[in-house]
Amino acid sequence: MAPPTPSPDRAASGRLPHAFTTPGSSSFVDFLAGYAPELLPGNRPVPAAEVSAPHGTTIVALAFDGGVVMAGDRRATMGSMIASREIEKVFPADEYSAVGIAGTAGLATELVRLFQLELEHYEKIEGSLLSLDGKANRLSTMIRGNLGLAMQGLAVVPLFAGFDLDRRVGRIFSYDVTGGRYEEHDHHAVGSGSVFARGSLKKLWRPGLDAAGGVRVAVEALVDAADDDSATGGPDSTRRIWPVVATVSEAGYLRVGHDELGDVVGEVEAERRASHADRGGAR
Repeated sequence: MAPPTPSPDRAASGRLPHAFTTPGSSSFVDFLAGYAPELLPGNRPVPAAEVSAPHGTTIVALAFDGGVVMAGDRRATMGSMIASREIEKVFPADEYSAVGIAGTAGLATELVRLFQLELEHYEKIEGSLLSLDGKANRLSTMIRGNLGLAMQGLAVVPLFAGFDLDRRVGRIFSYDVTGGRYEEHDHHAVGSGSVFARGSLKKLWRPGLDAAGGVRVAVEALVDAADDDSATGGPDSTRRIWPVVATVSEAGYLRVGHDELGDVVGEVEAERRASHADRGGAR
């Protein structure tokens, strides 16, 4: 195989192209759009035929006293089939924010990586963190760039949340496929099981929750969603596969440990078994 041909402005000196050493925008996406636009997810050509790809499903987020909790189930589906039981859908966007993905799994994961790089690039160029509103706006612009693929059925609909260092509170933002950005209050859910998760959140969320209480409510909302939505995977006690759950507070992004989640899942399942047993005895 012949070696790749170096770009014209690099071939002569062996140095990086001028685009890499010329001062410009603090946005990595803007840089990539000018230097190599074909690398952006929304500019990738897709076949004219229908594309079948794994889809991620349910993500929930809720505020607690001092931050936010975000949680996602582990199932990805492809049509009526389970494509994966262990996909991860909740990621740190940076030290003080988290992003959860619903929609076409491959594109969503790539969008998250690009968003992480966008925030890191801004911090290196500007020497400071972007505000939480600024992060939410940057993600909105990136989603809008994927609109062409969304119209072909490859939609990505993330949920974004973080700790606002200026207001000292946790905040939640939802989006639509056109890049519309909406701030949610107290709690929200996206994905195929979101209608059931939101109903659960409305019943279980209350003001003044601490981080542990927020984690418990998030897990229960995902269990309720899995109970009614076949595309949402509930906790798998046989394989010990738990949801991905993270808190974001003044301490930063913290993923809840596997053993701690196992204890929470055990408590939820024990309470529900007892509730069903009591109902059975009443009959």
